[in-house]
Amino acid sequence: MSARALRVAIAGLGTVGGGTLAVLTRNAEVIARRAGRPVQVVAIADLDTERVKASLPAGSTIEVYSDAMAMLAQAKPDVVVELIGGTGFAQALMKAAIDQKVHVVTANKALLAKHGNELFAQAQAQGVTIRYEAAVAGGIPIIKALREGLTANRIESVVGIINGTTNFILSTMRDKGQAFAEVLAEAQRLGYAEADPTFDVEGHDAGHKLSLMAAIAFGMPVRFDQVSLEGITALQATDITYAEKLGYRIKLLGIARRREHGVELRVHPTLVPARHLLANVEGAMNAVLVTGDAVGQTLYTGKGAGAEPTASAVIADLVDLARASSAASALEVPALAFQAESLEALPVLPMADAVGGHYLRLRVKDQPGVLADITRQLADHHISIDAFIQQEPAAGSGQTDVVLITHPCEERALRLASGRLAQLPSVLAEPVSLRVEFLA
Repeated sequence: MSARALRVAIAGLGTVGGGTLAVLTRNAEVIARRAGRPVQVVAIADLDTERVKASLPAGSTIEVYSDAMAMLAQAKPDVVVELIGGTGFAQALMKAAIDQKVHVVTANKALLAKHGNELFAQAQAQGVTIRYEAAVAGGIPIIKALREGLTANRIESVVGIINGTTNFILSTMRDKGQAFAEVLAEAQRLGYAEADPTFDVEGHDAGHKLSLMAAIAFGMPVRFDQVSLEGITALQATDITYAEKLGYRIKLLGIARRREHGVELRVHPTLVPARHLLANVEGAMNAVLVTGDAVGQTLYTGKGAGAEPTASAVIADLVDLARASSAASALEVPALAFQAESLEALPVLPMADAVGGHYLRLRVKDQPGVLADITRQLADHHISIDAFIQQEPAAGSGQTDVVLITHPCEERALRLASGRLAQLPSVLAEPVSLRVEFLA
């Protein structure tokens, strides 16, 4: 194979960077055959240069730098793989690479969610490309599916389990009947959750990924600042148990849905019918359900994180760049699937406009007429009941739980009804409300 190698510089040799180097080395021959030329790592930048040097095989010609900017200037790569993370230095490095007409491959969903619009515009102006398959759902090729495989479709919705930490926590809470705090501690011990898990459990990570997928699906700018975020920290094991009894499982979903007057962008705990494939994605796995007008529903599932699954996505982007004979051909697939001048500033609908089913749990007095009072309040707000259960009261307690699932209704109607229900003399605590996606 006589074609010139694609020169790659890796910024950050952590978990994903190490996995990328390992897979590129192990599968060098098959990757070169697919790419039409070798994909060669020529430089690595990492603050811990001694660790990096010690990890390289004897006789390696890879140059090691402590400063990624110096690496960019001196190694003269064709592509910088940005695996530093964060939105500070990583953004400066990416902008510098683009200014020097160097392509960028990144797994940095937070940076793209917050600054992707300007970075994509800068890359287009300089005639280079930013590729980011690894930024969403690890090894699942969902970006390529949305940008290329489903390009004939008008995408109606993208619904996903796109954070492995929260999926592990919810799966374990259901299996073991444990409280959130207990399971979080176990997830941290096993390495599924960070010491500070806020980014995952409050929905920010899923929101970053959702904003990127929505932009590609609907042809709109990235709008992370308008994603409605709700995490799982307040979720109680009691509600997971009741959901099971009603035939549902609770997942943290990212939901992007096209509506007549705009799009919904939301992340929150959600009841999903137990029979649905999405409900059966367990542990730290990810899954994305895409609905298009021509193809119908398509489901993509796999490992959403980890060294080599994420490296698989990084290298897929590198192979795409290696196949391109010029910067122009590398840009044939626009960063957000639609030509930049064709992006629409679609309005993001407020959460109160969202339409869906709802789960309600009410702690009530055990006395006649309570259920009639509840159904009357719901009917007054044009909300109908799909299913309900009433727990047998504990002996002598004089109170019990009424749990119900509503048919789809507007969020604002449910909020109003819930407020009225809380004022009933027979209701003893604030109603617990969760959203339901029927996903027919």
